[in-house]
Amino acid sequence: MTKTNGSNYPTRHGFMSEKIQRDYITAAIAKNVLPADAHRVSHIVSLTAPSDASTPIQFWQLYSVLGQDPIVNIVQDFYERVFADEDWFRSVFVRVGGIGHHINTQASMWIDVMGGGPYYHGAEFRLSFHHTHNAMQLMNEKGAKRWSQLMRDTLDASSAHMTDDPRIRTSINTFLTHFMTKYAEEFVFESRSVFGETNPAIKRKINFMKMTTAAIEALSEGDLSEALVDRGVDVSQYQDKDALVRKALMG
Repeated sequence: MTKTNGSNYPTRHGFMSEKIQRDYITAAIAKNVLPADAHRVSHIVSLTAPSDASTPIQFWQLYSVLGQDPIVNIVQDFYERVFADEDWFRSVFVRVGGIGHHINTQASMWIDVMGGGPYYHGAEFRLSFHHTHNAMQLMNEKGAKRWSQLMRDTLDASSAHMTDDPRIRTSINTFLTHFMTKYAEEFVFESRSVFGETNPAIKRKINFMKMTTAAIEALSEGDLSEALVDRGVDVSQYQDKDALVRKALMG
């Protein structure tokens, strides 16, 4: 088992983090990215990133490994790109406030969602108000595509802020993809945003020794096969689900 240096920063839920965590987990279960019992799995719902490098970092655990400064630095780099961009894009942000305003509000939102505590006052209501009143001009495919490209450029140039743990970039990609998908559904545009690789699926860990006969029989043939393969069993010699169940019951 490969270990990382572990989490270094104290965490707590913010104004948005618990609601966003629940929403993401529900969506990820539906897509088979997280197991059906993910809401009850400690290493998934915890605000502290797992030290096992083979286990993905959920985006509400990012503060535990990054702390405040790297998050602010990434957001600052992004808005420097925004304020240097073409007028059709930049002007929407300029009308709202200066670059400092945008850095402060966006970083507060990221820190809040990423497990750093209650920083983004107003939570989702505030975020929705901003998009429908201040940024509506960009809440479409063209605006989303440009925003996403600038953010991807930012992340590609921000490896120094992400430590040497590759899970961090993947987790940030997952965070951004979740929100962009949400906005695409809310504002009815096709999301073509690609920030990079997102968190891989977490397989359900099946321990036959802790299961009743009825629970084993209720497993799908695919789950049975995967669990037996993980135990080193050559499943090719078992022709149907009944045979797989009998093998699983043998322990």
